[in-house]
Parts: sequence; structure tokens; C-alpha cells
Amino acid sequence: MNCKKVLLSAIGFLMISGTVNASTTLPLKGSIVKASDPRIVYTGRISFASPDAPTFSYPGTQIIARFEGTSLKMIAKPMSGYFMAQIDQAEPFKVSFNAPKDSVVTLATALADGTHTVRLMYAVEGLDYRPVFKGFVLDTGRQLAEPPVLPQRKIEFIGNSITCGYGNESIEKSDPFEYETENHYYTYAAETARNLNAQHWVVARSGIGVYRNYDGPKTGNADCMPAQYEYTLFNNKSEKWDFSRFTPDVVCINLGTNDLSTNNYDVKRLRQAYIDFIQTVRRHYPQAKIVMLVGSMLNGKELDIAKKMLNEVVTDYNKQGDKEIYRFDFTPQNGDLFYGASWHPSIWQHQKMAGELTAFLRTLMQWF
Repeated sequence: MNCKKVLLSAIGFLMISGTVNASTTLPLKGSIVKASDPRIVYTGRISFASPDAPTFSYPGTQIIARFEGTSLKMIAKPMSGYFMAQIDQAEPFKVSFNAPKDSVVTLATALADGTHTVRLMYAVEGLDYRPVFKGFVLDTGRQLAEPPVLPQRKIEFIGNSITCGYGNESIEKSDPFEYETENHYYTYAAETARNLNAQHWVVARSGIGVYRNYDGPKTGNADCMPAQYEYTLFNNKSEKWDFSRFTPDVVCINLGTNDLSTNNYDVKRLRQAYIDFIQTVRRHYPQAKIVMLVGSMLNGKELDIAKKMLNEVVTDYNKQGDKEIYRFDFTPQNGDLFYGASWHPSIWQHQKMAGELTAFLRTLMQWF
């Protein structure tokens, strides 16, 4: 384990003392369940162009199934990256597919013979890894049970590195980006969804903005979130996303930090880009509430600019008759809960953010 990972037990979390690594054991003994089995439940933007090899780009993508027997193995493309796995109500643990020939990992052994539930969440950003899930291996002669029922409440999170979980498993602000210290499972987004018993689907990428990516030109970048949002996979325009596959009750947009990240921004361009992007989101989700967030990394002048600009956007939409556009500000981080890598929120900061957003959404959505 990376020596700079956070010891979560210090605040009541429990992290497995090591990452479970995959191993190549094909041909496999047992009953193989293909990824296309209808009893497997998926959440998140996933391409099923190859039904037995679904692929995805965004963190927070989930694979959930109920299975019979005493053991479970998972099959994925080698170099697919990191997943968080949970069997029944046991503590979640990290699964690694990070060697060129790794393709199979054992998720559970010696379980009580019966029916169990496995929940997998993709923990990192998948642009470089291009993860592919290929199915499960059960005890010989066993099969999947009836699929689990997902929560009825639905949230979509649109964001940047904060939503991804960049560096949240580090406690050194001087650390660079490493996939080993990124874990979406412990982000404010994932925790808020668990607090509210809601599905959460994620469209997020580190460094992305509304009109200007991190340290981009003052005139903006062409590959910002509005350009990516219409597609299933990040930086891949081969497949348009079918918005009928998921209709959220509320959309939380946490963007703007990168637009204002370096002193080379144009507030008028940012404001117009945000207005246009809200129109896009509203077109796809006519009935959803839309909440514009200000993340915890902004401070000083840029924090004031972000708040003022987004307040104006809300006022404009409300005047035009759209009363379901809202605002929410996280408490700016100050280091009292440590910093993650590159000054990003630590796991402790994410926990605080989740508490704040949970309370706001619980009231807004009347999710008691």
C-alpha cells in the first residue's frame, strides 16, 4: 500500500490494509457468468456496444448482482484500474487490475452457503485505463439470483477533480496526481448518495471546466464539459449518450473551479457558458431540480466571483420562469481536515462536504 494513503480508521472508517490484486487464472473452474447476463444491474454511463465487454470512463460506475454460493471471482480487462468491492454489508475493499496480464480477482471465499450481494464501484477516472468488465465466476453449478432493486431516488453529479476524488487518499498536499490515491467511493458525491439512499450517476473529469479547463487560454477550451456531456465515454464521440436511460430527480453541478484556477479567465465567457450548459441540462431533464455548487477549493477573489456569477445565473433563470434552479456553497477548506494531493479535499473534507450537501438535498427534495 502507498505509504501516503490515509489511515481511515482514525475517523471511524475502515480501510482494508492492502489492495486485492488480480491474477491470471484462466481457464477458470466454476460457473462463468457473462457481463451481458440480465441479472447484473449497472449504473452509470456505460457503453454496451459489446454486450459481453461493457466499458466506461467515469468514476462511480457501479456493477451490482446477487449470487448463490460461497465464493465469487470478477473478470475484467487487464489494466482496467481500481474498483471498490463490497460483499453484503461487509466493509468495502479496493480491487486492482493493474498488471498487463491481470484478468481475474477473487472477491470472496468461504462465505456462508446462500445468496449474497456484490457491489462494485469504479473508483478512478477511466480515460487512460479504458476499463472493461467481463463477468463473474461462481461456485460450480451455482448461478445469479434475481437482480437487486435499486433505490428510487436519483442524483446526477457533474463535476471536476473534486467530484472524481482526486488525491483524497493522500494526506500530502505536495503529492502529484496518482490513480492509487484517487477514490470516488469516499467522495462527497458517493457519500451523499449513500446518506440519502439514492442512485448517483457521475459525469466528471479532473481539470475540466465549463468554458476553460485548468490553466487554459482566456478564450476557453473546445473540450470542456459541455462538449463531453452528450457522449457515453469521455473524449470519445463514437457513441451518443441515450439520456432516456437515466432521469435524475436532481442534478448537482460542481464546475467553475478550473475555469477560475489561474489568473487568465474571462468572467463574461464563463457566465455565458454556464447559462448555455444549464439550458442543455434542462433540455435533457425538464423536470429535474438543478443545483449549482461552489466547491471547497476556491477562496478569496475567485470564490467571490463564482458565488456572484452563479447567483446571477439563478436569478436570471428564475425571472424567466424556471424556479427549479438552485445554489449551494460548500465550506471552503482551510487545512484543518488535512489536504489531499495537489491541495484537493482530503477524505475528511469530503466527509464534511457530504454532510453539508446531504442536509441541503434532504430539505430541498423532502427526502426524509
